[in-house]
Amino acid sequence: MDEENLSFEELLNDSFEKNTKLEKISTGTVIEVNDEGEVFVDLNYKADGLIPKGEYSFDENANPKEELKPGDKIEVEVIKLNDGQGNVLLSCKKLKQSILREKFEERVNNNEIFEEKVESVNDKGLIVNVTGIKVFIPSSLSCGSKEKARFKIIEYNPKEHKIIGSCKVVINEEKKKIEKEFWDNVKVGNEYEGIVSSISTYGAFIDINGVQGLLHVSEISWDKEANVQDFLKQGQKIKVKIKELDTENKRMKLSYDGKGEDPWNSLNLNVGDIIRVKVKKFMPFGVFVEIKKGIDGLVHISQISEQKISKPEEKLQIGEEVNAKVIDINSENKKIELSIRELEGTSSEYSSLEK
Repeated sequence: MDEENLSFEELLNDSFEKNTKLEKISTGTVIEVNDEGEVFVDLNYKADGLIPKGEYSFDENANPKEELKPGDKIEVEVIKLNDGQGNVLLSCKKLKQSILREKFEERVNNNEIFEEKVESVNDKGLIVNVTGIKVFIPSSLSCGSKEKARFKIIEYNPKEHKIIGSCKVVINEEKKKIEKEFWDNVKVGNEYEGIVSSISTYGAFIDINGVQGLLHVSEISWDKEANVQDFLKQGQKIKVKIKELDTENKRMKLSYDGKGEDPWNSLNLNVGDIIRVKVKKFMPFGVFVEIKKGIDGLVHISQISEQKISKPEEKLQIGEEVNAKVIDINSENKKIELSIRELEGTSSEYSSLEK
């Protein structure tokens, strides 16, 4: 029986008789790495060992010529004592894979985050290669990127070749961490740069590091009938301040410097002044008129006309400009009452306030 047909155990026993010991798993010294990526190894045996490039690593991009140099120690697995060319055929990729799998399992048990390149994409999800270990990330748990994925392993069953990853777990955990840090440190008066995440008729929601705050329309413009979309756009970056906090329910109201100065601060108006106003909004009890941008006044229904009317629409139209006389100013509550009736039938001049 020739040497090539002998079992590993028989050849190993034969080698013992020759006082030369060679274990199934041995450590050798690198002699040379040729241009083909073959590694020659001194095993302290009657023949040198050879690691073909295909037996070096599961990673196809691994280059033994770049990773090894003569004199390096390397752990190998003996595959065949004679490869037909007088060399001991060796492999180290299985050993590497075993070590890598142990490290992989340790990271899984430690609930660590993996960040790897996406190997392939199909209609069900992503395939990621972690040092030779295939991880599947379903589309519903992916992160949207087709190039790189940050994920955790949520199911690990190597016997059934079922290793499932999730990007959403990482995103949600990081979001919760950021939110906790925010609520632990936020105070009324703090200023932040936020992003307009959504707009409604009553205001805008501002995203501050993943936390949503309400910027009410009253904090955007002094004009009570303002259209939020005339001032802010979705995705716009703005600076806001914390106005009110409800840490228990994780809610906050914001203020915005872009609202500008309070128009009441520059209002120069006295009781008895006659001004030009614009009809703005009808109410059962009267009509609101615009005195200047951000300041409205009320003309009670009894102050619209000398004639008795049941509703403001009988005498006025929305958008119409009329003369009115200031009959009361309540600066503390920011209320102004006017009368159109007192000027009815007169040609009184009026002062024109800047709109």
